[in-house]
Amino acid sequence: MADAALRLTTLAEELLGAPLPVRIRAWDGSESGPPGAPTLVVRHRRALRRLLWKPGELGLARAWVAGEIDVDGDLYAALDRIAGLLWERGAEAKDGVHPLRDPRMRAAGKRLLEIAGPWPPPPPPPEEVRRRSGALHTKRRDRAAISHHYDVGNDFYELVLGPSMVYSCAYFAQPDSPLEEAQRDKVDLVCRKLGLKEGERLLDVGCGWGSMAIHAAREYGAQVTGVTLSREQAAFARKRIAGEGLTDRIEIRVQDYRDVRDGPYDAISSIGMAEHVGSVRFREYADDLYALLKPGGRLLNHQIGRRPEKDESTYRIDDFIDAYVFPDGELAPLSRTVGTLEEAGFEARDVESLREHYALTLRQWVRNLERHWPEAVRATSPGRARVWRLYMAASALSFEHNRIGVNQILAVKTAGSGASGLALRTRDWR
Repeated sequence: MADAALRLTTLAEELLGAPLPVRIRAWDGSESGPPGAPTLVVRHRRALRRLLWKPGELGLARAWVAGEIDVDGDLYAALDRIAGLLWERGAEAKDGVHPLRDPRMRAAGKRLLEIAGPWPPPPPPPEEVRRRSGALHTKRRDRAAISHHYDVGNDFYELVLGPSMVYSCAYFAQPDSPLEEAQRDKVDLVCRKLGLKEGERLLDVGCGWGSMAIHAAREYGAQVTGVTLSREQAAFARKRIAGEGLTDRIEIRVQDYRDVRDGPYDAISSIGMAEHVGSVRFREYADDLYALLKPGGRLLNHQIGRRPEKDESTYRIDDFIDAYVFPDGELAPLSRTVGTLEEAGFEARDVESLREHYALTLRQWVRNLERHWPEAVRATSPGRARVWRLYMAASALSFEHNRIGVNQILAVKTAGSGASGLALRTRDWR
């Protein structure tokens, strides 16, 4: 008798004390749950063994990456319902009985084991980062983390990001503005905030595939040094720069920002890079960039931030993101980021939230990935493509619900006289 879906639904609802918000379709063809709801497709019992071994987000992520679970219907609606469920259970686990000491949970685990089939659980998918040793955010460990995320094939990123090859939040005039136009507007906004002028030296920290450097050199006449830890990014950026005829204006280095010693620079852009720095190194990051700027120089720090915790000591890196997307990446509250920049000597002159813009950006990236799915799978692997689809869709929801945000912070290394060099009406960006 095909009844796996009903057994799973019944078990889940007993544990939740509420109706399951999604429908379940099991490997035996059975279905159960609310009609018309997004459907969680459990393709193989291995997915349940993963959940028994790693309950919650990481177990689900492993099953998703391995292709053992999927969603039939609106992916965003399904993720919204499942994610809310996980967060609610996670909050209860922090404040209440540990799951292994809860008799209901132990009984549920035994029943789930009966459905799940033979032990032990399968190994994690090959796309998962293996356990890392040593101190956080050493140069060697940071190189490995950056390589895991960015060196997965430029062809893959071209399919996802589109012609702009900008892997950070775009800046939309209208919600339906073309992504390429919105990305051009974003790098131009950064250039205007930095007040770039002909011949000025710009350091682009975490330069990606060179889009910011090319725009600053071509449109503003800047002399640009871009640094990245990704060899694939650097090779791609150099090829683009040569095609634009800008090799005399732009130098791309495979270099850690901590090793840049050829200041002073007139301006520094750091777009979507500071998330990789980590709390243990952020003051060092701020000090290094401050030292590299001339007096009166500007820093534009474009960074994802999270909501503050009531107890900041409880913050930990998201399991799925750490294991599959950004190893060792950390998010900090905006207040801490601004405070650390100020402690390093910067004067914070402007903060602009682009939170809604990032949600729009991510939805366009997901659309690109889905539209080019066969090519994306060939360019990397089925598991890696599934990682990116899940993380980008889930991130879009997090930005929409204000669980995370993204901010551009304009900071100045003021001259000895105290002059900032900015116009009285700063949003003129002159």
